[in-house]
Amino acid sequence: MTATTLASLASALLSGSVKVVDLTAPLGPDTPVLYLPPQFGKNTPNVKVHTISEYNQDGPFWAWNWLELGEHTGTHFDAPCHWITGKDNPNNTTDTIPPQNFVAPVNVIDRSKEAAANPDYLLTVESIKEWEAENGAIEPGSWVLLRTDWYKRNGSTETFLNADENGPHSPGPTAEAIEYLLTKGIIGWGSETIGTDAGSAGGMNPPFPAHNLMHKANRYGLASLSNLDQLPAKGAVLIAAPLKFVKGTGSPIRALALIA
Repeated sequence: MTATTLASLASALLSGSVKVVDLTAPLGPDTPVLYLPPQFGKNTPNVKVHTISEYNQDGPFWAWNWLELGEHTGTHFDAPCHWITGKDNPNNTTDTIPPQNFVAPVNVIDRSKEAAANPDYLLTVESIKEWEAENGAIEPGSWVLLRTDWYKRNGSTETFLNADENGPHSPGPTAEAIEYLLTKGIIGWGSETIGTDAGSAGGMNPPFPAHNLMHKANRYGLASLSNLDQLPAKGAVLIAAPLKFVKGTGSPIRALALIA
């Protein structure tokens, strides 16, 4: 039966009845990166691309580059060791996470209208339960992604971070929402914003709850996702595999979804 299932999936991919949706933002020198206040420490650098050779005297038949970028740049995966609460968990780095965990069903909570009306929109437990009443319960072992259409701002750092003198303004979850999702046994949480938390998350209890609580529970995060408006509320399969960095705290990824 397993072989038949895989053969059917392969056939469906070839015929186009199962489609592959790219959930990844372009990665390059113009990719927005997170800017932290000075009291939080150093920032991740902008992406830099360095040419090694390009069909010239440095390599006559080939072109290749070397890259300078942070682990948490562009569309990326957060491993549990990324946060202090997850630093002692087993299998908490990108090279030790079981690869089975990189492929899972996905739930997409659409709150794009709310985020359009209020960039500081926060997903609550009540809102999640309303979504479940309409779409079905969130399954153990699945991803939960927040659709806000924020990815459409990803063309510039200014619009994507959306910061003013009071700090960044972007949607995300409340601490209570993350706690509730963990009781459902999810494998991870993802968003279309530059990080997995809301812009106001530094003032929450605990601060940055999507990071603090998810990684404490040895679960994962996805940030800067794109095209969640192309996914159904349920029924898609998410493929989100980080590079196998030794002791990696995270990695840029090519996030893909399979939809029928």
